Amino acid sequence: MKKVNRVAVIGTGAVGTSYCYAMINQGVAEELVLIDINEAKAEGEAMDLNHGLPFAPTPTRVWKGDYSDCGTADLVVITAGSPQKPGETRLDLVAKNAKIFKGMIKSIMDSGFNGIFLVASNPVDILTYVTWKESGLPKEHVIGSGTVLDSARLRNSLSAQFGIDPRNVHAAIIGEHGDTELPVWSHTTIGYDTIESYLQKGIIDEKTLDDIFVNTRDAAYHIIERKGATFYGIGMSLTRITRAILNNENSVLTVSAFLEGQYGNSDVYVGVPAIINRQGIREVIEIKLNEKEQEQFNHSVKVLKETMAPIL
Repeated sequence: MKKVNRVAVIGTGAVGTSYCYAMINQGVAEELVLIDINEAKAEGEAMDLNHGLPFAPTPTRVWKGDYSDCGTADLVVITAGSPQKPGETRLDLVAKNAKIFKGMIKSIMDSGFNGIFLVASNPVDILTYVTWKESGLPKEHVIGSGTVLDSARLRNSLSAQFGIDPRNVHAAIIGEHGDTELPVWSHTTIGYDTIESYLQKGIIDEKTLDDIFVNTRDAAYHIIERKGATFYGIGMSLTRITRAILNNENSVLTVSAFLEGQYGNSDVYVGVPAIINRQGIREVIEIKLNEKEQEQFNHSVKVLKETMAPIL
């Protein structure tokens, strides 16, 4: 008999509900339990989502639950926390969200949870580290959404620039999910051709590439200015990571993973390419960065560690 996959979603704000909506429409899990300090909100969202189930590709059981439901969950996805406000960086959220997380993780672990954590709340790299420390779970079982969304944004922009399906654009953003992130141009390909080849042919120039990256890095600020929050993109990013986990895909995604010497850095969760399967993070992939990229990556890690130090 096939095992039923249960996913517990902590936080039924815009990100949590966008994730649930994408999960149901893609038929990724059999059970979704919604947990929120505002129980009426969680119940209302579960009711609303249930009303769309007749149109879903596969059956999904959705209900309002509590932390005790995490005990038998395969995956706990955390989207709760104080949201990013206009003019506020992701790192500005660190103190208040770290405090929220410590209590939340204790409640989840008290349920007997022994699955995989997927963290989306910002600042995601730091809060993923807090989740790992507070949970006591193996590092492989604690994953942050990292730069999966940033990489998707970059691929989308390059797709528009070159007129190529974004699924055939291979590009990665690594580092902090935030202002110090960086593009790995040295490993970027459009179709089967490298970005370096396009530069040499004069099809694109360094200034255009830099503008594409800056717009990618600052995309959240532009969206927040216009609509107050970002949620559809991250909801679909979380769904992609979830599918890789539950379907044991061994997919390569730029998640926030724990480093133990890779890229010359240790004791930090940060966005890097990693192989994701049913066990969580199977392996961190260490690609060779050029000198500039390595310097930028080291700076990104330094900023994360300096910001994290006061809360640990």
